[in-house]
Amino acid sequence: MSYISNAFRADWDAVDIRDFMAEERLHNFRLSLMQDFLPVGFAVAKRIRKGGANKVFEAFSKSNDPLKDLRLEGESEATALREKLDQVSPGLGNPVIPVTIDVTDDLQDQEGDALRQFLQNLEVRLDRLQSLSSELDNNDEQFSNTTAKG
Repeated sequence: MSYISNAFRADWDAVDIRDFMAEERLHNFRLSLMQDFLPVGFAVAKRIRKGGANKVFEAFSKSNDPLKDLRLEGESEATALREKLDQVSPGLGNPVIPVTIDVTDDLQDQEGDALRQFLQNLEVRLDRLQSLSSELDNNDEQFSNTTAKG
């Protein structure tokens, strides 16, 4: 038993937190490239094809937020490329974004309390039905006995 736990401990000791941090930084960088820089790059390339460098500088001189405008301008081409990359390998074009879900015990306790209350009410009603049913059975027996005698 200790051999197995020592093996797991040795594997865990070999893992360095810096590896996780580096991997997360790389993932965030890739996400930023795909979501922010790729659409801008497509817009800049399209403007260069249409009117050269002057068309690119025009975006910076005529807009209050040129990067946002260029990002919106190139978004359709970037989306198409990301979808094609996802067809090659899922997650390649649209990187998977890690999500953490935090469940609070308060909500579970409230739901559990509500369920317990519902079940108690149901039990009380079933007890009432059972007592009414036995009263009806007793009344039927008494009625049957009085009609049989008379």
